[in-house]
Amino acid sequence: MSASRTPGHSRLTKAHKLSLAGVATLSAAAVAFSLVPAGAVEAQTVAVAPVAWTQAVDGAQAKAVQQHLSVQQAVAAKKATDAEKAKAEAAAKKAREAKAAASRSAARAPVFANNLDGWIKEALFIMKKEGIPGTYQGIHKNIMRESSGNPMAINNWDINAQNGIPSKGLLQVILPTFKAYHVKGTKFDQYDPVANIVAACNYAADRYGSMDNVNSAY
Repeated sequence: MSASRTPGHSRLTKAHKLSLAGVATLSAAAVAFSLVPAGAVEAQTVAVAPVAWTQAVDGAQAKAVQQHLSVQQAVAAKKATDAEKAKAEAAAKKAREAKAAASRSAARAPVFANNLDGWIKEALFIMKKEGIPGTYQGIHKNIMRESSGNPMAINNWDINAQNGIPSKGLLQVILPTFKAYHVKGTKFDQYDPVANIVAACNYAADRYGSMDNVNSAY
């Protein structure tokens, strides 16, 4: 007796079932893949690449900045060294020039004898710088008349002596006159031969035009 079949229903073989399961699996995979946004994988790859590129650029920039700073520091250090060297050289040059000037000045300054001839010549040397007129002969003749060449001579009998201001020194100068006509750079001492001559010649130039014009007591 043969088995009865339900109308409209077909029998599936085992092979058919396996085929259908495989199709279902592939369909599910396709659906799942279709749910992932297009380019998602590519986006992830692209998202990582800029980070690595940025790090590389930042590293290069930092290295360049460091090199630039190193160059600037080296330049600044060299400038400082050059400045110190120039300063030292300028100081040394100034010292050499000062020494040379002192040597020239010492060479120009004559040495005068400590006697009447030397005193007159030294006085004339100072008078020339100060613009005070007078000659060796004019000074010498008045010295011989007033003191005979004695720098410690003093007059204790004339009117000046009576008034308490005796004439002193080579050219017999009283204190008020010496104070008024004393020349800076000479000793402030009536008995000092050079200071006495210069002060007396300064006074004579003011009153008589020059010591050369004095031929008597003045």
